[in-house]
Amino acid sequence: MTVPLTVQFAKTGFDALTEAEGRIALIVAPEGKLGAVAKRLDRATRGAVRRALDSKAWDKLKTGDALDLSYPAGLKAEAVQLVKLPRRTGIAEARKAGASIGKALGEAGAMVLAASHPRAAEIAFGLTLRAYDFTLYHTRETPAKGAVAMLVDDPEGMEAKAAPLMALAEGVCFTRDLVNEPANVLTTTDFADRLAVMRGIGLEVEVLDESALEKLGLRALLAVGQGSESPSKVVVMQWNGGKKGDAPFALVGKGVVFDTGGISIKPAAGMEEMTMDMGGAGVVSGVMRTLALRKAKANVVGLVGLVENMPDGRAQRPGDVVKSMKGDTIEVINTDAEGRLVLADVLWYAQERFKPTGMINLATLTGAIIVGLGHENAGVFSNDDTLCNAFLKAAAAEGEGAWRMPMGPAYDALLKSRIADMKNSCGRPAGSITAAQFLRRFVKDEVPWCHLDIAGVALPPKETTLAPKGATGWGVMALDRLVRDMLEG
Repeated sequence: MTVPLTVQFAKTGFDALTEAEGRIALIVAPEGKLGAVAKRLDRATRGAVRRALDSKAWDKLKTGDALDLSYPAGLKAEAVQLVKLPRRTGIAEARKAGASIGKALGEAGAMVLAASHPRAAEIAFGLTLRAYDFTLYHTRETPAKGAVAMLVDDPEGMEAKAAPLMALAEGVCFTRDLVNEPANVLTTTDFADRLAVMRGIGLEVEVLDESALEKLGLRALLAVGQGSESPSKVVVMQWNGGKKGDAPFALVGKGVVFDTGGISIKPAAGMEEMTMDMGGAGVVSGVMRTLALRKAKANVVGLVGLVENMPDGRAQRPGDVVKSMKGDTIEVINTDAEGRLVLADVLWYAQERFKPTGMINLATLTGAIIVGLGHENAGVFSNDDTLCNAFLKAAAAEGEGAWRMPMGPAYDALLKSRIADMKNSCGRPAGSITAAQFLRRFVKDEVPWCHLDIAGVALPPKETTLAPKGATGWGVMALDRLVRDMLEG
């Protein structure tokens, strides 16, 4: 597991800056006004800081961006980084400012002069997320990023303010690690083992094996994994931080650790990225880790269905009919529409066992959602306006793109099968919507529910503001905020 960078908070002072050998980052308002310590630093650099702030290059910077002064005269530091950020700013801009520091961070580390900036904790959060890097399999030595000290006027108060954000950063990085891992490492068993370790931070974790799933009747899920040597599993994680006896809120994740498409095999080009098809389960796992680390005052249960979709003599075929835990029969038209089979059973199991107050599932479910929304937004489908609006509000507050998509009876009619209760694939038109309509059949009418199709945002093709190229951990921040607003508020 990648250990997220830890930002240490220390008392604002000039002497520490003169001894810094890594980067010195100054948080400076757009008008270029410097505090007392920054003025002393400017004098130490023989006015280089002031000249930079008076330059056209500084004027052209956007909020949260940075300007570097490399190897400034008069200091040991390798660079002075001037980060443009008003005192009155939003969390997105503050996190972007932190990300500018984290992206440039090297093995010599950094000192960040934030003084009394009201968004210092958010700056530290953005720095931590952008400093993340997945280098586990680089055989050439990759230098670790150095320590970061943030100089603030009230270190103890800022540390307490930043603590929940650092727990959130660990949850995001945990999700990124899971999504970035190759499938020969992150097997269904390895995934379950990593989640079982979280008993040590206070989660109740239960791993259901194939025999248990067979007894429970999760045969749609089991059919997906029957062509793989990796055994299918369901992992149940419970965090009981709310009122004892109150029903939990449920999070459900699709955990296909590798998706070949099965007998309906995918094209070779790009198949290597199907290691990310467990992204929904990764997000659920990261959220549960965050809730436990910050000791959330809420009851939340996270369930993930872990399978591998492989072609084999035992694999399910197009034309097969499988029976779900609910009792409905499903004609398998396309074995590459497997995620909805996994989710159907886990959604029904979650409702039967936990009687949740509401439920959100996440899945890298369809390529169609990328056609519709690109890599900027996840698709949001729901049977409940209140829950859906609460999630969209939380996602917007955390800067995670999400867009509500339509549902309706006309789409539902497309699921009709000649030989079973429904079919698992209806072809290309409205592909993400018909997938959502399929899942809706496994949600009880009285249960508020959202389906998040995260195929476009889990592993985008380029870096984002808060993440290097690779897994983003999208959804951990939004769902943690939703729990705060809806269950802890």
